[in-house]
Amino acid sequence: MATVQEKIQELKANQAKIMQAGGAKRVEKQHATGKLTARERIEFFFDPESFVELDQFVRHRCVNFGMQTKEIPAEGVITGYGTVNGRLVYAFAQDFTCEGGSLGEMHAAKICKVLDLSLKMGAPIVGINDSGGARIQEAVDALAGYGKIFYKNTLASGVVPQISVIMGPCAGGAVYSPALTDFIYMVKNTSQMFITGPAVIKSVTAEEVTAEDLGGAMTHNSVSGVAHFAAENDQDCLEQIQYLLSFLPSNNLEETPLVDTGDSPDRMSDELNTLLPDNPNMPYDMFDVIREVVDNGEFYESHKHYAQNIITCFARMDGRAVGIIANQPNVMAGCLDINASDKSARFIRFCDAFNIPILTLVDVPGFLPGVDQEYGGIIRHGAKMLYAYSEASVPKVTVITRKAYGGSYLAMCSQDLGADQVFAWPTAEIAVMGPAGAANIIFRKDPDVTAKTEKYVEEFATPYKAAERGFVDIVIEPKETRPRIITAFNMLSSKREARPAKKHGNLPV
Repeated sequence: MATVQEKIQELKANQAKIMQAGGAKRVEKQHATGKLTARERIEFFFDPESFVELDQFVRHRCVNFGMQTKEIPAEGVITGYGTVNGRLVYAFAQDFTCEGGSLGEMHAAKICKVLDLSLKMGAPIVGINDSGGARIQEAVDALAGYGKIFYKNTLASGVVPQISVIMGPCAGGAVYSPALTDFIYMVKNTSQMFITGPAVIKSVTAEEVTAEDLGGAMTHNSVSGVAHFAAENDQDCLEQIQYLLSFLPSNNLEETPLVDTGDSPDRMSDELNTLLPDNPNMPYDMFDVIREVVDNGEFYESHKHYAQNIITCFARMDGRAVGIIANQPNVMAGCLDINASDKSARFIRFCDAFNIPILTLVDVPGFLPGVDQEYGGIIRHGAKMLYAYSEASVPKVTVITRKAYGGSYLAMCSQDLGADQVFAWPTAEIAVMGPAGAANIIFRKDPDVTAKTEKYVEEFATPYKAAERGFVDIVIEPKETRPRIITAFNMLSSKREARPAKKHGNLPV
């Protein structure tokens, strides 16, 4: 019979074997492609000495195709919990050096367990994906594993923040777990996502495309909109996730963390008084407005490379996180289109789920006209924004800087869609349509059309008609925008809003 010391030594030997992952050659190959190993990623991400690994000795139960003799250290996925900047976070990291990080029954069970724990404890979950896909030898057991993960992702949605990290291949059914989570990070040149790879596409459609062009980081960040953030390498990616978490509450019952930013809530900005050009048809950069109003000019943009005609970002105001949705006059004149509607609606719903107040900065001339937009369903997609804003019960503050026309004025969180406080700059133009166009319709048969059009523009290209009806609460000098917003959010901190009882609404997806 083995002694106690011998049993302890056996434990250490077994742990040492698992720590070697897929062996020195495979680890070296992982490094050669510019990637960290799963354990290196975990170590880098969590606070020093804080990570606790779970299910280290879990083994697969497959006996098909000689699998009964195959050992897969830690079943190809590292799972556990630790702290990030002192706050509890759960994580799993697929280990590509162990059977290609392939997902089987017990691999999936490990992931499901940490998803369950994150839900019970009310802590964020970060999933690092680096896998060749389903473990073919396990057949339907592997497929069932994916299904169980998808189900857990859906249950956790809106309860705890879920962040997916693509740090290698992620193909086939595996892509749907990240797609069900809140945010997706990808690493340039080393990560790909796609339903079917280049070889299958070539055989079915005869199209030739590289893996990077088909499903690389910039493809999904700029073209498809599947991913929200792009990183230069694994380390940059993990640091960005740490930064994102600093803006978020741990769960849907908590408030956002309070941070001492050292920026006075009373700070005014003379720059805002001279930012807008005198010609209302000239563009300007809405990021200049954002920098002036948020704490220390600091913000973190989501979907930076996608639908750039609208901005979605996190920032702090008086130390509290806010979500900002803003038209960008520098791109497509700030028009709303299909992609901008999808981008902003999803961001609004995330903020609402996690008690993050919403600031909307408006300069929108309308929805983008065109056959492609109509055929693509701009009505359906635009309705997502209307739905998301109307559904959101967090504090909502709107600032109209310049144009706010027609349906797009409503879609950018007008008072009618539930804005709690609406500010307008003196340069705001709130109308059913562009005043010049409206005048041309009203006075088209009038012989004095030019003079009357000019008078109409002077009278209606202002915030005052809307203010007369109470649709604008306060017309403010641009330089006082920051303190006004902060005062409004402070006033709204105790907001409670009752909604009709229902199972859930029917989002126009």
